[in-house]
Amino acid sequence: MYYPRSLLKFVVLGFLLVCLPLVVVLTEQNHTLDNLANQSSASVFQSVSVARLSSQFAQQTETLERLAQQYMILKENSVLDSYIQMQQIFQETRQKLNTHLLTSERGVLDEVLIQEALLFEFLQDSKNNKENLDKIIDGYHDLTMKTQVVQSAANLLAQNSVDKLQEMADESQSKRFYFLWASLLIALFSAILIASLIARPLKKINQAIHQLGGADFSKAIEIPGPAELRYLGQRLEWLRSRLQTLETQQTRFLRNMSHELKTPLTAIREGTELLRDGVGGELKPEQREIIHIVRENTLSLQHIIEDLLDFHQSRVMKPDKLLPVDLAETIQHVIREHKLVAWRRLISFETTLPSMLVTGDARKISTIVDNLISNAVKYSPHLGKILVTLRSERGYARLDVIDEGPGIPEDERDKIFDTFYQGAPPPEKEHRVHGSGLGLAITREYVHAHGGKITSTDRKDGKEGTRFIVWLPFWTNTLPLTTQSKTTITKVPIQ
Repeated sequence: MYYPRSLLKFVVLGFLLVCLPLVVVLTEQNHTLDNLANQSSASVFQSVSVARLSSQFAQQTETLERLAQQYMILKENSVLDSYIQMQQIFQETRQKLNTHLLTSERGVLDEVLIQEALLFEFLQDSKNNKENLDKIIDGYHDLTMKTQVVQSAANLLAQNSVDKLQEMADESQSKRFYFLWASLLIALFSAILIASLIARPLKKINQAIHQLGGADFSKAIEIPGPAELRYLGQRLEWLRSRLQTLETQQTRFLRNMSHELKTPLTAIREGTELLRDGVGGELKPEQREIIHIVRENTLSLQHIIEDLLDFHQSRVMKPDKLLPVDLAETIQHVIREHKLVAWRRLISFETTLPSMLVTGDARKISTIVDNLISNAVKYSPHLGKILVTLRSERGYARLDVIDEGPGIPEDERDKIFDTFYQGAPPPEKEHRVHGSGLGLAITREYVHAHGGKITSTDRKDGKEGTRFIVWLPFWTNTLPLTTQSKTTITKVPIQ
């Protein structure tokens, strides 16, 4: 999609695009109002002109009738001359009216003109022929009636003009209403479009930041949009590449360091085992105590090194290792491995484990369960009880591990899954646990790698303790298997 080079230009362009429909509507309404004003002015002028001319025409007809009557009585030529002058004015007025009235009214004007000319001939001959006097009087009376028809037609023309103006005003108002709503809809659509175009690169930037914050450096970062946002995307891509390089170097360093440490550590363990077995001679009780301390610390150090290796391998989840895993049997196997430690502290297990197949790597899922069970055993008090339940929930297998330990403060529930984070140890001496701070971090990475989710909450019954909840997706036959010819259920081997 095309974006302007500058973000400022893009914002200005969007503002202009939103304002354009309103400008078009205002221009159209201004043009309509101008036309309406011009039409109103022309109609008013025409109506006034026709009304004035029709009134003059009627008055001039009455004047002609009065002069004709005077001439018939007085027989003076001066009166006839006045009639002739008024006749010329009468004809000029008729000519002006002829340009304004409709075709039907023009016929009446022609009749008036013809009848007036005929009456004028009778009037001139009235000295010699007195028989036409009655015809002249009736003729001028009829002529006056016809001028009233013309005057009525002029009034009707004015009324039609007013009605036409009213119709134009109503039409203009209706157009203005539709144009207004259309412009508002277009402006709203344009605003939504511009906002989505601006929000799209910002959403990409937010996703890229979350991607980097989640230590996911596998996907390249590409931000669309104006030059400023594309440049920001390039800097984020540079940061991703740099962090990916540092992550690779860190992983290689820790792997090499762990390997280098395990070799002398193995030698130390072998030496302590030989000394403890009396190969180098009989040991005094004080020496056996020292050997015991060295042995326990080497085991702890070996466990930390293995956690480091597991954590940096926890983000590797190859698709060809995804197989159906019987989660219930895996849990039972892990519980059997921890029963010896649990018996020493009189900790019991209460389980509800229906058979469920989940998708995943058997050993990684075993590690998930092992970390949760070992965590519950470590923090459970003497005579404590650990509840382990498994059930189906919206397409996922839900595993609950509930202990009766000291619990996790609410402000630490999200931090316990961070790398190397260790919460404050409980005040009781029997609960003091020393670990690497990697167990739950590894658990979260493995759960997320399987497309699941993990969280920690309080117990629902109000007792002291912690509830860990894990959701893992069920096995579906649409997932790719390994090179096996048929589906198999992978189980953790019992040693």
